[in-house]
Amino acid sequence: MGQESVIHWLTHAGPNFPQGATWDHARNILQAYFHNITSLSAISSFVSSSLKDPSQLITLYKETNPLESSLYFSSALITVHYIMSEITKNYSQVDRAWSILPGLYAWHYTIHDYLLTGSFHPRLLAGTILISIWGARLTYNFARKGGYYFTGHDYRFPYLREHLGPVGMALLNLVFIAPFQNLLLLFMVTPLYITHSLFSNASVRTTTGLSTLDWVTITLHLGFLFIEVVADEQQYVFQTEKYALLSHLKKDQLKGDYKLGFLWHSGLFQYSRHPNFFAEQAMWWVIYLFSVAAVQEASGMNDLSTYLNWTIAAPIVLTALFQGSTALTERISSEKYPAYAEYCKSVNKFLPWAPKNTSTNSSAKKEL
Repeated sequence: MGQESVIHWLTHAGPNFPQGATWDHARNILQAYFHNITSLSAISSFVSSSLKDPSQLITLYKETNPLESSLYFSSALITVHYIMSEITKNYSQVDRAWSILPGLYAWHYTIHDYLLTGSFHPRLLAGTILISIWGARLTYNFARKGGYYFTGHDYRFPYLREHLGPVGMALLNLVFIAPFQNLLLLFMVTPLYITHSLFSNASVRTTTGLSTLDWVTITLHLGFLFIEVVADEQQYVFQTEKYALLSHLKKDQLKGDYKLGFLWHSGLFQYSRHPNFFAEQAMWWVIYLFSVAAVQEASGMNDLSTYLNWTIAAPIVLTALFQGSTALTERISSEKYPAYAEYCKSVNKFLPWAPKNTSTNSSAKKEL
């Protein structure tokens, strides 16, 4: 199969594939969005009608495709986050919204569907609740580490600014930090949009409950969420204890992982260097399965073709982002902690697995 054949297979659905889950449907929504967002007449007409009769906003909300309206909202956020980050030189503006926006988009699709049909679709509601639980937990974890303080920021951004310079950092913010991350947060939730797209028409609404795949998805998501909760808690406890010890002792007086400076020989981190990152990526791949369940229900098929729709781009891009961001994280850690290179040789980056024995690993274990 040649390159053109592969691309054709990936982007062209069969005759029985639901139209609302095709790449053509996504392209049509994006075209409508770009047309309106770049049309001064469309923008002025919207502002004028909204000022004259604000009640029309509810009607407009119901009549506008929810993916299209979420794109407008994301565009506004991109502008706000970019301006705020350039004014304050704190490039963690999107980080503060990372755990909040996916839940907002999920509820947006669920409520919009309810306004059109008068009932909650069980798959939409289940997915939205899962994302809300994920977001609430991640928000708490971010807050207790000081992420919402005015001066709170991702430690990697000062490192990047030092190496890229102010002009390079401004360009990175313009191209990647503000726009790319905001749009990714929107598209991470689009697997739920597939259910809305296929079943928001009340005349074809025949869903009576969750499918087997839906229940598998829910179970897997909760399992990966548990892993992320445990990993974040272990990391938080270790860092808190390490800095508490350093406030009373010198670094050469510490033992084990506290002396190394990072968590290695206990908990999930002895099997994965980033078990929380592994779980985070896995949860969003699992969320994608909700779109597969929707396609299977709408088409009446369950073959391999139902496992591929346009929303798979979101977990793919998220996984690629984690590859890049984790490489930067580990570069900084390697410069800061001499033993971190040995840790990388001994333990997998993401997928939890039995560690390999190294000289540093063995000597550090003896001190525990």
